[in-house]
Amino acid sequence: MQLQTVSKIFSGASTAYGADPNTQACAIDLGMPGVLPVLNAEAVRMAIKLGVAIDAEIAPRCVFARKHYFYPDLPKGYQISQYELPIVGIGKLDIDLDDGEKKTIGVTRAHLEEDAGKSVHEGFAGSGIDLNRAGTPLIEIVSEPDIRSAAEAVAYLKKLHSLVRYLEICDGNLQEGSFRCDANVSIRKVGASEFGTRTETKNLNSFRFVEKAINQEIERQIDVLESGGTITQETRLYNGATGVARAMRGKEEANDYRYFPDPDLLPVMTTESDIAAVRSTMPELPDAKRARFVDEFGLSDYDAGVLTSTRELADYYEAVLAAGADPKIAANWVAGSLAAALNADSIEITESKVSPDQLAGLIARIDDNTISGKIAKDVFEAMWVGEGSADAIIEAKGLKQITDPDALGKIIDEVIANNPGQLEQYRSGKDKLFGFFVGQTMKATQGKANPAEVNKLLKQKLAE
Repeated sequence: MQLQTVSKIFSGASTAYGADPNTQACAIDLGMPGVLPVLNAEAVRMAIKLGVAIDAEIAPRCVFARKHYFYPDLPKGYQISQYELPIVGIGKLDIDLDDGEKKTIGVTRAHLEEDAGKSVHEGFAGSGIDLNRAGTPLIEIVSEPDIRSAAEAVAYLKKLHSLVRYLEICDGNLQEGSFRCDANVSIRKVGASEFGTRTETKNLNSFRFVEKAINQEIERQIDVLESGGTITQETRLYNGATGVARAMRGKEEANDYRYFPDPDLLPVMTTESDIAAVRSTMPELPDAKRARFVDEFGLSDYDAGVLTSTRELADYYEAVLAAGADPKIAANWVAGSLAAALNADSIEITESKVSPDQLAGLIARIDDNTISGKIAKDVFEAMWVGEGSADAIIEAKGLKQITDPDALGKIIDEVIANNPGQLEQYRSGKDKLFGFFVGQTMKATQGKANPAEVNKLLKQKLAE
């Protein structure tokens, strides 16, 4: 994943996305003769922050190494990475499975490295190279082979995606490639102790593609073995547009890269005080926030999980509560109508057209019986398109709920008088017709009648 620093890991060049090709690649990123890399301290701090969050070992001494390979988007002929002594060691991450169970996935290591450039194939007779991305700080997280299905892999990635956004070390933008996955897949027969030969599918940039690519690779490997063949250790590419994967090259081993310590970079020494300083800046993490929402607000574990899925959504929800809304009603609105509106407009919670204060104002009008829950949905839609606050919309459209027993009683009398046949059937034992009378009353009041008061008065009058 790409770290959210403003400059690159070994130079002062910008990491901003979307610049014209090759306008953000300086001499250090290109490895020009005579230049020396200087480590970005913020990238180190972010790596430590991740390590603390996954309860990992933070190396007191880590070393940068040169990883040698030859590709057009790597002008130096090597990538500065970490190998034997990474900054983050063994850690773990708990994930939630579809059956409600939890599972711990081990983290082998997380190491800092620089990104390579990008091959560009559109707009050229052949291909071009954009080196803007060269030198962008990355942290690569290597997981233990604890994942047993594509669904578990997606759950793990989503949990990690949420975590790094909470930590504000990565923007998590899959479309721009700042969060991507290399999926290693191997299969083995039931009861076998040894893992099978693995393949690696590179640069998967959506959760849906990860699941599809893994399932497809599992099926391919099963077909190969059941046909009497053997699995070749290789690197593969998956095309999300076509759903087709293909072999790219034979999978290299570590010795193929000829790692050795980078002679231009000193070892990085991390002290306990460095770790303590980072720990003091840690936000409340997703699991802790989820548990607090359950304990403090009385939410279900599921609802708390939805509301804490991103830091921004959790912040929005708590802002609604701070404005005076009931926690459970607010949870239903944020996870329901608000989430649906955001999805329909393809925008994030930070771009919501209804502010937390506005939503709290709407909930207050439901709570004090000014409007019904049904009318509230119409009011919310009007708020979403910019017609003003809940109070202004209710007043302008005359949506105030009818709660006066005398006024409702007269309307109910008319409904009963206009439907003598249904009244006779109801009194002869067809209790389901009660809903018919409720519906007719709501229709007569254009949905403005208080449902609880309607039910109460109808029971009285139908029994007379």
